[in-house]
Amino acid sequence: MDDKTFWALMDGLSRRPGGRNERLEWLRGALRLGSAAEAVEFQARLEAACAAVATGALWSAADRIEGGLCSDDGFDYFALWLVAQGRETYGAVLADPDALADVPEVRALVGRPLREWHDDEWPEWEELDYAAREVFDDLTGRPGDCPEAFDEALDAVQETWADPEEGIAAVAVAARTGTPRLDALFFPAEAGS
Repeated sequence: MDDKTFWALMDGLSRRPGGRNERLEWLRGALRLGSAAEAVEFQARLEAACAAVATGALWSAADRIEGGLCSDDGFDYFALWLVAQGRETYGAVLADPDALADVPEVRALVGRPLREWHDDEWPEWEELDYAAREVFDDLTGRPGDCPEAFDEALDAVQETWADPEEGIAAVAVAARTGTPRLDALFFPAEAGS
């Protein structure tokens, strides 16, 4: 799976109607049309795209949105959610974390106490990280029988890449670290509300 195909899937996922479960089922269906090797390559590209999100500026932005509750795992799930927003949004936010203030899913949370957010509204998407593994298991006919097979195949793909971020197209590293627009939307006085 090349970069163009990966981002076409992410763009398609971001535009799909329905809740996250329906959208994930669509993605699994699209991945099932390929081979087990392509499912592994999808996961490798997903992990590379998520790795590029791991900046202090983006962690601060995610923590701001989530009222100071963004844990280590929560940030990993935030990265998955961000990749699932599609290539354009992903690139804009990597270049300027304050661009999160323009994401409709983020704007829908403004002014609402965290306890009122539905699970599908949190800017986190842990389940996305399991889609390729599930498809790999389906395509190889060994669901759950040999969990290390997927990990070994993933390691093999990642080892062939000279650059750890080869799985994603070059994106500008966040040049701006401040998030004044995001800070105005999610100011500290409402943290944890």
